[in-house]
Amino acid sequence: MEVGQKVRVRRLRDRTPQEVVQRLGKTGVIKDFKMVDGSGVGIVVKFDDNFTTWFFEDELEAIG
Repeated sequence: MEVGQKVRVRRLRDRTPQEVVQRLGKTGVIKDFKMVDGSGVGIVVKFDDNFTTWFFEDELEAIG
């Protein structure tokens, strides 16, 4: 996955805030990457309504 790529939220790993749960099945654009847990990489996604949050790679699927 690359910055600028369109992705869809396909699943959520953990219990998350309602504003993130509402993004399930929605599409957004990768804006950045971040370190999580000291070992994993999170993917920062921005949605059409300007809401931005991060996901693990296996929670997303590339589209288009």
